[in-house]
Amino acid sequence: MSLLPLTETQREIQRLAREYTARELTPLAGERDRAQRFDRVMVEQMAELGFLGMLIPEQYDGLGLDAQSYLLALEEIAVGDATAAVTLSVHNSLPTQMILGFGNEAQRAHYLPPMARGEWLGAFALSEPEAGSDAASLRTQAVRDGDDWLLSGTKAWVSHGNEAQVILCMARTDTPDARRGSKGISTFILTPDLPGFHLTKKENKLGMRASPTLQIVLDNCRVPSDRLLGDEGKGLIYALGSLDHGRLGIAAQAIGIARAALEASVRYVGERKQFGKPIAEFQAIQFKIADMATRITAARTLLHAAAAAKARGEKITRYSSMAKLFASETAMWVTNEALQIHGGYGYVTDYPVERHLRDAKVTEIYEGTSEIQRIVIARETLAAAAAADGILPD
Repeated sequence: MSLLPLTETQREIQRLAREYTARELTPLAGERDRAQRFDRVMVEQMAELGFLGMLIPEQYDGLGLDAQSYLLALEEIAVGDATAAVTLSVHNSLPTQMILGFGNEAQRAHYLPPMARGEWLGAFALSEPEAGSDAASLRTQAVRDGDDWLLSGTKAWVSHGNEAQVILCMARTDTPDARRGSKGISTFILTPDLPGFHLTKKENKLGMRASPTLQIVLDNCRVPSDRLLGDEGKGLIYALGSLDHGRLGIAAQAIGIARAALEASVRYVGERKQFGKPIAEFQAIQFKIADMATRITAARTLLHAAAAAKARGEKITRYSSMAKLFASETAMWVTNEALQIHGGYGYVTDYPVERHLRDAKVTEIYEGTSEIQRIVIARETLAAAAAADGILPD
């Protein structure tokens, strides 16, 4: 039962995502994880259901839905396979929203329809080997060459970078002798066919193993000038603004992972017997289940409160960070408790909880670590207090 006041459309989207997940994602999630196999068929299925264009307006072949509808679907997808949720989240939250929000009409008309239809998958390239939390220190350089730009540098941690047809890449457009910090970074729309674009190292990860994570090397990559997104020098502003929305997606992923662990635990404690009775009858187990369910519900409530604020047009930087922080730490706590409930069986791959724990960990890291979220929350809270704007949301 949901505590959220959902519309009929939202309930239908939630039901559709839940049924698709149970039918197509959950049965093969463990196999994909073991094989580290990205499933393009899965992308085609989600595209057919409209999930890759949920936030894109109808004029660009999307569904034009609200953030809450998208988050409901994303949570359901994450319950079945967290790597499918990664694909959905990155595509919907970052490249499509940046093009929609900051691209010109020609760029929107060219890129968004095939992205909404799932023909083109979008990716996001901000981080570098030496620029993670400190994104403003990135080194990838863009230099004018006639009507084109030449990009040189290495981008790291690009989710499904080898499967994407459209990659939003941040690079410096200031010069080495006149650095402008965060104001010297611009955003470019890259495609894999560009000369000098090279996919390199694929990471061997602890979790989310069916979602490939790549390094991209740009070797004087020639990018036409019409691939510059928005204004020169505002690329980091665009990226960080999009991350406000992206962090809502990470929170939904984390909640879905936690829910999968809770649901697996509820099934297990009803079946597992010790001392002549199901372990569900032991108070120690009941307390764990109670705490797991409570934290998940609290995380979901916080997430959708942030989504509601976004729908009202409010600034959500603080609340998206709160939702991401609390949901990701909830996912780690819940999956660890689920493994403990399963005992030795939780430690082997015959049961899914070890995968849930591995998948949960990265939600505390990507799109801003928990430490970065605390910095953002503290900064925004102190600023609100100084402006007499209220420390807590209405």
